Amino acid sequence: MTATVGTAGTTGVTGGIGGAGAVGPVGAGGAAEPAGVPAGAAAGDVDGWRAVAAATGPADRAAAEAGVRLAYRRAGLAEPERIVWAGSPRAALRLLREAPDGPCGPAARGRSVREAVRSAPWAAERGRLNELLGARGWGRRWAVTGTRLWETTERLADRIRAGLVEEAAGGPADEAEVRLLLLDAVLGQHDAAWLCAFGTEPGSPLEGLAAVARSAGWWWPYERLAVVCERPVELHRDEAGRLDRGDGPALAYGDGFALHAWRGMPVPAAFLAELRALTPERIRTEENAELRRVMLEFYGYDRYLRESRAKPVHRDDTGVLWRIPLPDDEDVAMVEVVNSTPEPDGTSRTYWLRVPPDTRTARQGVAWTFGLEADAYAPLRET
Repeated sequence: MTATVGTAGTTGVTGGIGGAGAVGPVGAGGAAEPAGVPAGAAAGDVDGWRAVAAATGPADRAAAEAGVRLAYRRAGLAEPERIVWAGSPRAALRLLREAPDGPCGPAARGRSVREAVRSAPWAAERGRLNELLGARGWGRRWAVTGTRLWETTERLADRIRAGLVEEAAGGPADEAEVRLLLLDAVLGQHDAAWLCAFGTEPGSPLEGLAAVARSAGWWWPYERLAVVCERPVELHRDEAGRLDRGDGPALAYGDGFALHAWRGMPVPAAFLAELRALTPERIRTEENAELRRVMLEFYGYDRYLRESRAKPVHRDDTGVLWRIPLPDDEDVAMVEVVNSTPEPDGTSRTYWLRVPPDTRTARQGVAWTFGLEADAYAPLRET
């Protein structure tokens, strides 16, 4: 039996891909990740598993459910009696936290089998590879496969966990319950780093887990029930792989669960909406220092300097040093430099370099960007 759950946590017979949609437009401050996943994504295929981790859009429910059942069989367990779909990890948690005697309550779902389905086969596969390759060989394998995906996928998973805990606003007991349920989760597509390093070919103990990861998001395995989540419908990250978007959610699911961030820093949705109407006065009066820095980055340091009538504190042949005093925060120091190579139209482009707040001269600031002391900075030729 298969059911679906939306934001409200109610279930019914599946009639389509609820809570999923197409990737939205690229937003300011972040690039949208491509939808879809490659057909392969075999062990060692870093690019393929990177695409799995970043995939958005509707899950392949048939393939995911087949993978769930296979994962149970590979673990030596009976297949789950029911597979229930949720629009997001938030919807899955609401479903699992419903009335104890409900259709997905503790009595109906049984105990968690995550240890048997995920942890034990993973440990066995890692042990096999250690024995086959040796400790150094396994280290080299991990270095060229999983480690290349680990930071971005783990950071994204941690941010989702934090967002789910933040929404458990009922008090310490609610937060503790959510944290415990998160321990039961298998991360699906966000387990890509490990699956990239391990063997997931037909017959592998991890074949079922890999099939779910290629087809769906997070999932919760229990004795008689598995809850499987849709993938996000939008994902926006910067060049460093951090969640990043200035005009909407950086991560969004079709049922409304969303996370907002600017260059990796979590921010409220209402804060992003305000960025379009910023003024120097509004930036100065923001009490939260981290949010004030986001405002400055979005507004532009050079624009802030111009519109707040800032005055230079030092000038030499390398450029102009400006300082922006900020209440209850360190000063922002910027060096204004002019590119010595003219543009095709004959103009010279101006650049603004962020330098440490204790910078005293423009030369010191420019030298710092090259990792040098001021007296050691003496370029033979400027380009």
